[in-house]
Amino acid sequence: MALAALLAALYAAYVLYFGFISFGPLQFRLVDALLPLSILFGPPAIMGVTVGCFIGNALGPNLGIVDIAGGPTANFLAATLAWAITRKKSRGSWPLAVALEIAVVAAIVGTYVVILTNIPAWIGWIEFLASEVVPIGIIGYPLLNSVDRATSRNLVSRPQDPS
Repeated sequence: MALAALLAALYAAYVLYFGFISFGPLQFRLVDALLPLSILFGPPAIMGVTVGCFIGNALGPNLGIVDIAGGPTANFLAATLAWAITRKKSRGSWPLAVALEIAVVAAIVGTYVVILTNIPAWIGWIEFLASEVVPIGIIGYPLLNSVDRATSRNLVSRPQDPS
């Protein structure tokens, strides 16, 4: 529960603080780098990025109810699918899961933003795809690996003998 609350607070705070690039027809949310953490932490991370997106979208300069519900839905689906794909721990599942997160968020958010803002579909979808590759793929995937290494080390390390 604490992890879900922490991730929700981080997500919402980022979206609101960087509202000038978090909303509108062209969006860029570096905080989407938290989505791949759902692969490691499952439901708490999924809830955190979903609730954080809902709070941020509800309190920010959103595009209406579709934006308030659509963004969290995209995060929930992307994070849940990524976690589900990686549960069997098969080789190559992490890159596949991260690619799926990028595609799901870009497709859902890109589609409703294109419809709500009347920008050409190909521009909206390309922009949203690019705006998700950076945070989720280029930042989030290395973050996922770093957190995995850090938590693995801490779980197996033993206290040093003081003598």
